[in-house]
Amino acid sequence: MRHFRRQYLNFATAAAAALLLAVGFPAMAQTAWPGQRESDVVLKDFVFTSGEVLAALKIHYITLGTAKRNAAGDIVNGVLLLHGTSGTSKNWLQPTLADELFAPGGPLDAQKYFIVIPDGIGRGGSSKPSDGLRMTFPHYRYADMVVATNRLLTEHLGLKHLRLVLGTSMGGMQAWMWGEMYPGFMDALVPIASQPIAISGRNWMYRRIGIEAIRNDPDWNGGNYEKNPAHYVYAAPISVLMTESAIHFQLLAPSREAMDGLYRQMVEQASKLDANNQLYAIEAVMDYDPSKNLEKIKAKLLAINFADDEVNPPELGVMEREIKRVAGARFALIPASEKTHGHYTYNLATFWKQGLADFINDLPPPL
Repeated sequence: MRHFRRQYLNFATAAAAALLLAVGFPAMAQTAWPGQRESDVVLKDFVFTSGEVLAALKIHYITLGTAKRNAAGDIVNGVLLLHGTSGTSKNWLQPTLADELFAPGGPLDAQKYFIVIPDGIGRGGSSKPSDGLRMTFPHYRYADMVVATNRLLTEHLGLKHLRLVLGTSMGGMQAWMWGEMYPGFMDALVPIASQPIAISGRNWMYRRIGIEAIRNDPDWNGGNYEKNPAHYVYAAPISVLMTESAIHFQLLAPSREAMDGLYRQMVEQASKLDANNQLYAIEAVMDYDPSKNLEKIKAKLLAINFADDEVNPPELGVMEREIKRVAGARFALIPASEKTHGHYTYNLATFWKQGLADFINDLPPPL
């Protein structure tokens, strides 16, 4: 039980991190996977969908494995992994994902695939408002993140085609967009913990709460603060109500005192993050609505959601309705249990790796 509570605390912190708080993950499974490298690419004069231009947009990324080429010299084993709103590329190196996916025989065996894991704009080592531009940083949207990653792959890594695009949460939403924006670029898509419709209802409400808490913080000063705003952080834990399982919070904090202690931890985590970075990251979802173009998706598609995910509640029936518009697409709903973690079950590959493995095994061989 002590081990369970220690492990759970990491996921509770992660849940509190959604959109607003820092993610607390376990230590990496190992110091390096085959071919593991980190690097940066700078995209010159990057034009955002808003029309704003950034003279130098830096994208940080990790690669695992080795590129394999066909007779024409084209890479045939490329895989793109996309992280969630509150995360970075390093999220994919936590044991509950990496050990399950990248190990020998795993569905994304790092000895078999060339895996690219970028930091999205505004996160990790990629360009973000806190680098110095603050609120004059271009107001990026998900489409900008997809375009920037496509340029990373094509212009700098030499990838003309991908075997798979897989994303979780925000990354899952972007996976839908990849299928529409670049329909011939990948063999397969796996969006996890997402829905292919515009953000609305409760999903938008809790994001709006996060936005307004920052913008109305008296210390925010239009984004021109010398010290990180200190008031909005008390509302930041609202995100946890949408991202973690109620069962697990009851197990972790069965008393008022226990939950008060956890709440204080969440507030402390929020106080360590840059408010402008958080604001931009939340607002980036405003352009998201793949429902308009689902028929454009040509890749094989497996969507995976979780029954206790309040961010993407299954009772809305969205997936069952929209998945029919993608030819041959599959949808898997993972049942809730005492071991699932709501939206953040995507961090536990043990629940969905077999479905992923079966899906990949059914794909036709690469050209």
